[in-house]
Amino acid sequence: MTGTGRLTRVLGGVFAALVGAFLIAPVAVTVASSLTETSYVTFPPQGITLRWYAEVLRKPEFLSSFAVSAGVAVAAAAISAVVGLAGGLAIHRYRFPGRAALETVLSSAFAVPTIVLGIGLLQWFAQMGLASSPFTLLLAHLVLTVPYAVRLVLAGLAGLDRSAEKAAAGLGAPPFLVFWHVTLPAVRGALIGGAFFAFITSFDDLTVALFVVTTDLQTLPVRIFNYMQYDYDPTVTAIGTLMVLFALVAVVVIERFVGVAKLFGADEEHEGKE
Repeated sequence: MTGTGRLTRVLGGVFAALVGAFLIAPVAVTVASSLTETSYVTFPPQGITLRWYAEVLRKPEFLSSFAVSAGVAVAAAAISAVVGLAGGLAIHRYRFPGRAALETVLSSAFAVPTIVLGIGLLQWFAQMGLASSPFTLLLAHLVLTVPYAVRLVLAGLAGLDRSAEKAAAGLGAPPFLVFWHVTLPAVRGALIGGAFFAFITSFDDLTVALFVVTTDLQTLPVRIFNYMQYDYDPTVTAIGTLMVLFALVAVVVIERFVGVAKLFGADEEHEGKE
């Protein structure tokens, strides 16, 4: 290796380490601040205690908000996966009236600010006479999550070799069995990835949820936002730490049953190169 190549490799490693530190630092500060013995958030922590985690469990409003967020997020992930699969297959394989408009709508969902979506959904729900409920919250989150699922399914279908489907059909397999045994396994990673992104997007959403919740129905991010307006004790950082832990558990589960590399297609690319 030449001197220039060695220097480039060292600089690349330093840059990667700095980026990693920049991303991890806020999480590390949050975790450390949740362990402080003081009644206010401070870093570095003054003493070590788990008092604030016990305080979270003593606040039923946070537990009920977590249940609302988790329930809506699971429903959004499941529905987004189904709609994303159907929408992706329709857009990728068929020509129908409104196809271009549908693609434009799905693409524009990424560009429209969430605060604009929240205001628009609030007005639409009011005109439809729909009161705030878990159902309206789910509808609002589906506007955010379905485009992710459709786009990931389209990406998975783009690399699908249809010769296997044609071969299965040529051997007499009915369309449903071709879909179940050939098409669905080929886009499984993209489908799970879409569901995963839908779950995280729904669970972490604050902006849209602010416009469609009430004082009696609040998601966990909204509950934290409202709590911080009047109190800013380490309970907030303890909840933040638990949310990070929750996300880590989700990643570990996906790695255990699917594989993160396979989920995003890196594993298949590596095998193809070998």
